[in-house]
Amino acid sequence: MPDPASIPPAPDRLARTPLHALHIDLGARMVPFAGYELPVQYPSGVLKEHLHTRTQAGLFDVSHMGQVELHGPDAAAALETLVPVDVLGLPAGRQRYAFFTNEAGGIEDDLMIFNAGSHLHLVVNAACKVADIALLGREIGGRCEIRVREDLALLALQGPGAEAALAPLAEDPLPASFMHGARVRLAGSDCLVTRSGYTGEDGFEISVPAVDAERLARALLAQPGVAPIGLGARDSLRLEAGLCLYGHDLDPTTTPAQAALTWAIQKVRRTGGARPGGFPGAARILAELDDPASVARRRVGLRPEGRAPIREGVEITDQDGRPVGRVTSGGFAPSVNGPIMMAYVEHAYASPGTSLAALLRGTPTPVRVVALPFVPHSYRR
Repeated sequence: MPDPASIPPAPDRLARTPLHALHIDLGARMVPFAGYELPVQYPSGVLKEHLHTRTQAGLFDVSHMGQVELHGPDAAAALETLVPVDVLGLPAGRQRYAFFTNEAGGIEDDLMIFNAGSHLHLVVNAACKVADIALLGREIGGRCEIRVREDLALLALQGPGAEAALAPLAEDPLPASFMHGARVRLAGSDCLVTRSGYTGEDGFEISVPAVDAERLARALLAQPGVAPIGLGARDSLRLEAGLCLYGHDLDPTTTPAQAALTWAIQKVRRTGGARPGGFPGAARILAELDDPASVARRRVGLRPEGRAPIREGVEITDQDGRPVGRVTSGGFAPSVNGPIMMAYVEHAYASPGTSLAALLRGTPTPVRVVALPFVPHSYRR
């Protein structure tokens, strides 16, 4: 996410979410993002919004994301031909992180898969949803029914106070632990609620009928400790949590092993498992899983010695000035009171503690490889 001050005004042609009027009422600064006009910050500012989410509860409008349902008895098996994760073994009421891969082993998009019992509910990135929906229709449309749910909005309530804020509105039990979900009536609306999010904090993502979204959002904002949070803080929160942003830290040339996402590929889909391979790029992806030393580059965390933020695109060199990588996400981290970065570096330089340099405006700035995440996750296990 660029500096909010540098983002141009949104043109009229951009799409709007069902919460657009609410954002305006709350004094949000609206910017273009992934084809939508979305709030980058509210009057309190990115820094206060970030820290509020870490200490209380923040409400995010993520309705620009794509929501898709796959129906039919063959849906899980069909989806496994597009993703390298265990979909057939995903129990009802559970959610799993996944990614679409291509024939070269690269990642086309990352997504969430929830087993709703009667169907699979997918949440995909806004910038990729048109391509993702086309992929699903082209590759598995003959094996299951694909329903694009443009009638739904998506809210994220994140932070240590999220459960206390949501519970008074819930007419049914809330999901008790991370990556679990359930149908829950919230303030009179039938919602799909998963205990998940992209900030590293405990919290919930709420799929709600678009016609009810503003009413539910206002009810949540009326709860003690809940504040609206924009894209700026969402980006700094996910960076502190060491979470990838598609189009920056992930792209079609990046493999799961390079992205340090091998944890998301279950044993059953690996070499020697019950259902190995069978997804695009399986030969390369499994080869890198079987031989980690063959992975040419890896995603790492970096901390600079100074206070100047180092942002996406900055080149990383070794101590002799030889280029060994590039920053993919970077900025100031309010929770650690200093700059942080994620970058891809050559395999030999990926170990925590390795000293490197970032060419900040052409001047080498000392940086050190650190373990991810920068801020420990607080998921409810």
